[in-house]
Amino acid sequence: MATEPAAHSAPSLRRDRQHAMYQRALKSLPGGTDSNFRAWGDSTIYVDRGKGGLVWDIDGNEYVDLRMGYGPVILGHGDARVDDYVNERMRQGVSFSLTSEDEVRAMELVKELTGWVDMARMTVSGTEATMHAMRVARAYTGREKIVKFEGQYHGVHDYALISVAPDNMAELGSEDAPTALAWGRGIPGAVADTIIPARYNRIERLRRLFEERGHEIAAVIVEPVLGNAQGIMPRPGFHKEMRALTEEFGILLIFDEVKTGFRFARGGAAEYFGITPDLATFAKAMGNGYPAAAFGGRAEIMAMLPDKVSHGGTYAGNRVAAAAAVATLQIIRDTNALETIHATGRTIQDGLKEILDPVGIPYRFTGHPSMFGIMFREEEATEYRDWATTDHELYDAIAVGMHARGAMPEPDSREPWFMCEAHADADIIDRVLTAFSESVDAALEARAHGGVHVTPHGGMAAPGGD
Repeated sequence: MATEPAAHSAPSLRRDRQHAMYQRALKSLPGGTDSNFRAWGDSTIYVDRGKGGLVWDIDGNEYVDLRMGYGPVILGHGDARVDDYVNERMRQGVSFSLTSEDEVRAMELVKELTGWVDMARMTVSGTEATMHAMRVARAYTGREKIVKFEGQYHGVHDYALISVAPDNMAELGSEDAPTALAWGRGIPGAVADTIIPARYNRIERLRRLFEERGHEIAAVIVEPVLGNAQGIMPRPGFHKEMRALTEEFGILLIFDEVKTGFRFARGGAAEYFGITPDLATFAKAMGNGYPAAAFGGRAEIMAMLPDKVSHGGTYAGNRVAAAAAVATLQIIRDTNALETIHATGRTIQDGLKEILDPVGIPYRFTGHPSMFGIMFREEEATEYRDWATTDHELYDAIAVGMHARGAMPEPDSREPWFMCEAHADADIIDRVLTAFSESVDAALEARAHGGVHVTPHGGMAAPGGD
């Protein structure tokens, strides 16, 4: 006689083809992937296709995609408005190392939507954009140090990989004197020494730093929200106070809008928070998943190019990326896509609240409705060090449980949920909330019976597993 499944047991995912692909990929790709962030061990997902707000893996499992490629897919996978224009333009050739009208038009749209960027240039990735913005800032000011905030992610060049994402907060050093902690090996000490880590949302500490070392500091680079910790928001007035402080000390302010640009508002987080920085970096949402990125800012700073600062790239401004940026930014400008995305995020948050409130566990929403997180803690988080006091093991268990129930957030409590226009479908919203509710019940039931341990790669292991 067949036994009934446990009340909250997760359906099993088909994994045969992915297990085989993982073993195959390990022979050619370190970790079986092209990015450390996708390497989830034997739980690594190999994707087949996506459409709208859904993705399918190569075993045919279907998920509501809450990662959206870490944020780029602002409209939805396979959006015909973007893809048709890109396909039309790319048939005329892709790479010339010459400038096309699409490149010019894309940067005109960046200027138009932001309202403060005077000049901009395209790159291929957000990593390149932040690297070049830092270089331009150093050249313009004649200073070498860059201040960045703990837990903020600005790409994978050496200058960005300082004090990014440790699990042990003690590695960041004392609260009064943070350590420039290199993330991984291979970063020269001389490079790490050019970066000064600071604590997000701590304006008085930033003032003291400027008073002591302002003559060395070229710029502060900041994600307007702490995107690498579920989008921790600035305290009221923090960005305005920081803007005033940088102006007082002659330090440039770089808004890293790779995640927030064209997502929080048409003019990005600068518009949302009412700030005019000196430089900004953009990527992700500006191309709806195509590899489009840019950096730009005030004319007198960008005038360091082309004669005084090196910038180039064979694929910078390639036709595919430039065309995608043109199509995507026009849609963001001319339609209510962002309003739809923001409303969808609020609807899902309302549903999550209805699920969590009766359970009685402490939680906080973080971020913006288009890019938000759920932190299991009593107090509002204000900096990366607060992440250590969240119940991230519970969060990760819920996220992994959602995968088996047909919704896919990142199985790491640092990463927010990303909304796209295609998520507005009522069935998709219901599927997300159902998967979350069942996963909360399952995770709490497992904890009551001895708990589960979630591996850093998102796999499930028995208690005490490594």
